[in-house]
Amino acid sequence: MVNKLVFATHNDNKVKELNHILPASINIVSLKEIGWEKEIEEPHFTLEDNAKEKAMVLHQALGDACFAEDSGLFIDGLDGAPAVFSARYATKNNVELDNMDFVLQQMVDIDARSAHFKTVICFAENNTFYYFTGICEGEIMRKKIGKGGFGYDPIFTPKGANKTFGEMTMEEKSKYSHRKKATDLFITFLEARYGTN
Repeated sequence: MVNKLVFATHNDNKVKELNHILPASINIVSLKEIGWEKEIEEPHFTLEDNAKEKAMVLHQALGDACFAEDSGLFIDGLDGAPAVFSARYATKNNVELDNMDFVLQQMVDIDARSAHFKTVICFAENNTFYYFTGICEGEIMRKKIGKGGFGYDPIFTPKGANKTFGEMTMEEKSKYSHRKKATDLFITFLEARYGTN
């Protein structure tokens, strides 16, 4: 088993969530922890391509196995938006607005509330790229509920649940999480490739 992997992110929330999911034998190291300060661009229009871009840039720079992920919220009533632009959806003229407020404002008169979160993990090793995908179906609420999680969690209720991600503990969220589903596939791959020790 790989004991330490660099995760191509500066997002402490993502690192925290993945460390909660991953077995203790795998140590995730963030860009901040290796002293990588610059942002890696996400110029593409699919999660797969953006995840690969980040993994490829880091892999070429370090020469070691590493991974990246990209996640997005896809809302049916908004023709699939915000999708790959989820993290910067409400940005206008370089002014950061609240993404959740922006979505709720756009959906005031929309009754179709179905949506899904999608995560794509890209693992880079020896200039080869492997992908692991997780999807969580659910719906968009009409207001923010809960203060936990991050991103759009307080306005998204996963299918089969009676509360938003923003109301859930990390353990509860893991039962539904798109990131958990993708990470589980990633772990299975790592265990098959390197063993469990």
